[in-house]
Amino acid sequence: MHRIQDSELIINSRGAIYHLDLRPEELAPTVITVGDPGRVQEISKHFDKLEHQVHHREFITHTGWLGNKRISVVSTGIGPDNIDIVMNELDAVANVDFQSRQVKPHHTALQIFRLGTSGSLQEDIDVDSMVAGTHGLGLDNLLHFYRPDNHEEERHILQSFITHTQMAQPFSMPYISSASATLLKHFAVGYHHGITVTCPGFYGPQGRVLRLGLARPDLINLLQDYRFGPHRISNFEMETSAIYGLGKLLGHQCLSLNVIVANRIKKSFSEDGKAAVQRLIIKSLEIIQSI
Repeated sequence: MHRIQDSELIINSRGAIYHLDLRPEELAPTVITVGDPGRVQEISKHFDKLEHQVHHREFITHTGWLGNKRISVVSTGIGPDNIDIVMNELDAVANVDFQSRQVKPHHTALQIFRLGTSGSLQEDIDVDSMVAGTHGLGLDNLLHFYRPDNHEEERHILQSFITHTQMAQPFSMPYISSASATLLKHFAVGYHHGITVTCPGFYGPQGRVLRLGLARPDLINLLQDYRFGPHRISNFEMETSAIYGLGKLLGHQCLSLNVIVANRIKKSFSEDGKAAVQRLIIKSLEIIQSI
């Protein structure tokens, strides 16, 4: 095993990884990621015991206990670029010896759940409902900087999607990764299932028009209409494909759980998004605690 150089694995003066400012003992084997730093406390307030609270830049981590389950809640900020930081650093905290700067001989697989907000791309998936993403399909370019590892079904879904949308050039080539089947099976009741598309922005990349025209004004209709066997696109947001893609490559179990705050087909928006997020948190924590 080789030593990871100082410029590649940056450890600060308190022995914590650079951006997340986490030491190995401060990370639980089950991790909940949220985009909004303010949502960390909204989850950790349900814990029975809080052990660690760390805050650096937009990255806030609370680690504690919910019953017999030790959980860390980490804010990622918005977008795949931040997910690149969070996923790589979570993995390093779990699987790299900070003293020797070598990869540990025994791999630790984290359970990683995203709890977030999202827009529906199907009329029947209404605002305030919840979605568990079976796949993360990325319209960003993050995973193209890593070596791909797709199984046959993923390759077929991806090729079918590219043929359907003609989305390759001048856009980044889409990519896809599956959710953890081990985790997904626990979220069958009360959650819609479908492909979650991840976009590299909130406005043009999600088909919103303010003052700028769109290169693909047909994007919403293309995503809504896409089918591959039993699969359809249920929702889109800005993090899931990066979590699934990096999680799979790094050997972790990942699942993205989103509450719908906007239905882009009906042009509707939740009347109480905060209450909808709270319902997602409470229901999902009950299931996560039992896994």
